[in-house]
Amino acid sequence: MAGSTHSVNNQVPPLVGYDVFSADRALTAAVERHVGPDLRDEVLGELSALGRTSGSAQVQEWGAQANENPPRLRTHDRYGHRIDEVEFHPSWHRLLGKGVSAGLTAAWDRPAGHLRRAAAFLVWTQVEAGNGCPLSMTHAAVPALRTDPDLAAEWEPRLTSMVYDRELRPAHLKAGALFGMGMTEKQGGSDVRANTTNARPLAEDGTYELTGHKWFCSAPMSDGFLVLAQAPGGLTCFLVPRVLADGTRNVLLIQRLKDKLGNRSNASAEVEFDGTWARRVGEEGRGVRTIIEMVAATRLDCVLGSAGLMRQAVAQAVHHCTYREVFGGKLVDKPLMRNVLADLAIESEAATTLALRLAAACDDGGEQERALLRIAVPAAKYWVTKRCPPVAVEAAECLGGNGYVEESGLPRLVRESPLNSIWEGAGNVQALDVLRALQREPGAFDAYLREVGQARGADHRLDGAIKNLLTELADLDGVEGRARRLAERLALVLQGSLLVRFAPPEVADAFCAARLGGDGGAAFGTLPHSLDLASVVERARPVA
Repeated sequence: MAGSTHSVNNQVPPLVGYDVFSADRALTAAVERHVGPDLRDEVLGELSALGRTSGSAQVQEWGAQANENPPRLRTHDRYGHRIDEVEFHPSWHRLLGKGVSAGLTAAWDRPAGHLRRAAAFLVWTQVEAGNGCPLSMTHAAVPALRTDPDLAAEWEPRLTSMVYDRELRPAHLKAGALFGMGMTEKQGGSDVRANTTNARPLAEDGTYELTGHKWFCSAPMSDGFLVLAQAPGGLTCFLVPRVLADGTRNVLLIQRLKDKLGNRSNASAEVEFDGTWARRVGEEGRGVRTIIEMVAATRLDCVLGSAGLMRQAVAQAVHHCTYREVFGGKLVDKPLMRNVLADLAIESEAATTLALRLAAACDDGGEQERALLRIAVPAAKYWVTKRCPPVAVEAAECLGGNGYVEESGLPRLVRESPLNSIWEGAGNVQALDVLRALQREPGAFDAYLREVGQARGADHRLDGAIKNLLTELADLDGVEGRARRLAERLALVLQGSLLVRFAPPEVADAFCAARLGGDGGAAFGTLPHSLDLASVVERARPVA
């Protein structure tokens, strides 16, 4: 109609109705590389099905709804009885149910279980990251429980179940259960040995009564929690069930829910123990050693979660620029925007490739792979999670003002992006963990060198980076002040080695030039213009 002010043109269609897994070339290539031929078709089919679910308009809407309607704490019922329950939007339960049924808590006894779960976790994070917390805690609790065969026999079948049962009732009456974790206290932070929660033995059967608090309790509506407390023999790990075997509720007093920057759909709580019944897990005084395998698994999930967030941010940016027209052409074809998108794409692919390599090492279980994980997990957790916020922010900028508007979905990614760096041991904790591996476990660095050495001679910039890393490690004076620098370099060299061996030449070339060879700036979009950036961007494009 002549004079109309409301015609709509040059707007980008939503990125929905596509297979999130199959559209991710870096992820599919990693899965095909690490899964044996006898399982490949099964695993690819399983992940593609989850990818289609994840990319559907309905499930994407559930993710938005869960974040727009955060959980609410109900300390008492209408009659004044203390109930300490958290109410979630129905979309939260739908998402969590899908995650459980997709096997995100069922890695431990499945063929290639960690690899297929890692890929699924990376895909599912792109729908809604908050429900990844209980899924991750439940998955990670299994190795800690295995230190006590009786507890493992009782709980593991429910934790690895693909049935989501949200009802509060005794675990032995449930087909599936979820776990949370409580380590941090307000006076101690990451120094868990400063914990003051007290554990008083009740009998010789490993039962105790806990009194104290936890400043952060993850997933407070879970069926059980692994917590640390001071027993007579020192800091010890305990299992706290939410509901006792006789149907009465254990004493888990939820004081308040955290008001967080992001991760709005997920409940994080402050809780009090006041005569709370618990069972010891492992030996008294060995709480950190008992729970450390759980921590290692959740840290790998932080890497996977950040890789997933980066992938979704890059997918949204490339999708937008593929359709948007500016100055007489597609935005994706403009040299400067192409440079930005390619720079983001190589960061995302490096994160995905590294995360899946670590997951494959978990499946292998051999001595060398375990040694590699000891140094590579904290280095990857340090570096990949720190790269996530700038990737999310730059991707939002690719959409211009639209990227600052909630409806685009990018603000949710931006708010979520710092979380994995802060939780499960922030940057300094990871860097110091890398140092401990270097100083106390020489086998860890040997395994690392064997891994990166497989690419020696393939790229002179990678060779130079390996040489410089060895030079820096030869002098360990004042090393604690350089711990972040070392963790960063260890992660970058490992990423470079993997990309040189497995990524397309244009991706490896761009990464080595900008991340290892010094031919790149401090901001994204500063790759050497002579590289094949169009191919890099095309590889990152989600085909809806």
